[in-house]
Amino acid sequence: MASAVDSTKGKLRVTQVRSFIGKKYDQEQTLRALGLRHMHQTVEVVDNPSVRGMIFKIKHLVEVEEL
Repeated sequence: MASAVDSTKGKLRVTQVRSFIGKKYDQEQTLRALGLRHMHQTVEVVDNPSVRGMIFKIKHLVEVEEL
């Protein structure tokens, strides 16, 4: 059985650098869906088109590093 996170795929390190206060509701929900809850919090996510689309939507609120 395959694991939920395939270790052969690339990963991205996403860090929230700006607050979502005053932003659109869907941008806040996108941050939450990526697992970001607080300023300067960092999460590692699998690099795939769906995650890239989420990051594109909130690119002004986060910094992204490829691992």
